[in-house]
Amino acid sequence: MAGLLTDAGVTVLSGMALGIDTAAHEETLRRGGRTIAVLGTGILRTYPKQNAELAERIAATGALVSQFWPSQSPARYTFPRRNVVTSGLAQGTVVVEATSTSGAKMQARLALEHGKQVFLLRELVTTQPWARKYLDRGAVEVGHVDDVLTRLRTPEQVEELTAGRRQLTLELA
Repeated sequence: MAGLLTDAGVTVLSGMALGIDTAAHEETLRRGGRTIAVLGTGILRTYPKQNAELAERIAATGALVSQFWPSQSPARYTFPRRNVVTSGLAQGTVVVEATSTSGAKMQARLALEHGKQVFLLRELVTTQPWARKYLDRGAVEVGHVDDVLTRLRTPEQVEELTAGRRQLTLELA
């Protein structure tokens, strides 16, 4: 999914955790795309340590983002806070796999609460009761990358919305 989104010019955001996050960042970089890693630690820490080289490659062409003090170690509370930032930065969240207690499920919940788009792979909806419930809350079941792409705003649309907000701010000041 990350590779296909990258091919369509989408910037891929993820949390640089082991597993699917790492795979998303790696595939985006392999295809020459832009990826942003939202960290659950300070910017001077790499967690997990196995992703130190990946962090360097992301920083060279994308961004490493953290809301924490630069030396913040990983802690139980930092990863849910990271998910809030990830939701805030993204137009939407694609969940490929997630158990009922996973961080990806939390990410989807936060995105829905923030009014962001949530895309759940068809296989996930078929196998996870929580995913079926999220459809009632506004998540969208997707079977192909085109199902996601048709719902994302173009860079021009984002710029137009941003310009409108800037104008409103200037008029109120």
